[in-house]
Amino acid sequence: MYRITYKKSLNPTVTMLDIEAPLVARKAKPGQFIILRVDEDGERIPLTIAGYDREAGTVRIIFQIVGATTEKLNRKEVGDSIQDFVGPLGTATELDGLKKVCIVGGGVGCAIALPIAEALHEMGCEVTSVIGFRSKDLLILEDEFSAASDRLFVMTDDGSYARQGNVCVPLNEMFAAGERFEKVITIGPLVMMKFVVEATRPTGIPCIVSMNPIMIDGTGMCGGCRLTVGGKTKFACVDGPDFDGYEVDFDSAMERGTMFRDFERHAHEETCNLFKKSV
Repeated sequence: MYRITYKKSLNPTVTMLDIEAPLVARKAKPGQFIILRVDEDGERIPLTIAGYDREAGTVRIIFQIVGATTEKLNRKEVGDSIQDFVGPLGTATELDGLKKVCIVGGGVGCAIALPIAEALHEMGCEVTSVIGFRSKDLLILEDEFSAASDRLFVMTDDGSYARQGNVCVPLNEMFAAGERFEKVITIGPLVMMKFVVEATRPTGIPCIVSMNPIMIDGTGMCGGCRLTVGGKTKFACVDGPDFDGYEVDFDSAMERGTMFRDFERHAHEETCNLFKKSV
C-alpha cells in the first residue's frame, strides 16, 4: 500500500497528490509515468510523474477528475493509501546539454511540463515557458512555472486572466522577432500540440511532443495509445511518451482519443451516484 502524504485541489477538477513511494522516487525522471490502482478491484491507469522528492521518498501526481477511477482517487485524503503504484515507466525526456528551451503547456498538461522546466532550470538552461488555459478558473501552477522560468507567458482563451489568446500567440511573436531555441517541448491537449508543431515547423527548431493524453493501460497491450509516427506504428506508453512532433499523425491520434469519452463519462456518473448513496 502507498500512503498519501499531501493533497491539494488546484482547481475544481484537478487535484495534486504526493504519494509515499521511495523506490519510484529514487529513479523517477521528468517525462516518465506511473501506473496505479486505487483499490484491490480497481482498474490500472497511467499518470505522468509531476514531481518527486528523493529524500522524502515521495512522488507527485496531478490528475483531472474525468472517470470513475479518478473520482475514487480524488476521494482519498492524507493518510489514506492506494493499492498499487508502479514505476517509473516510459522514456525520460532528453534534456542533457540544452541551453535555451521553450516549454509550452496547456491545461493539465502543465503538470507534466513543470518538472521538465524545473529540471532544465536547475541545469542552468534558459527556460521560456508558455502556459495556456480556457479560463482563469482552470489556471494551475503559475507560481511554480514562474520560479522555474526566465520568462513566463500566461494565456487564457477567454481573456479572464493574463493575456487573451492561445499558446501559439506568444510563440509566433517570438519566432517573428527572430527568437531561436534549441528545442520546443510541448505538452497538452492533442489539438494544441498539433498547432504548436505547425507554428514551430517553419523555423526548423526540433519540436518534441508528449503523447501521454492517449495512453490507457500503460503497457502497450490494449493498443489504445497506438499512433503513427513517421509512417510507422508506435505505442505512446512503450515507445514514448515523447516523440518528434513533426512526424506524429495528430489527426488519427485525435480520432482515437475520443473513443472512450462516452464510457468515461458514464462510469464517472455511476461512481458519483454510488458515493452519494453511501453517504
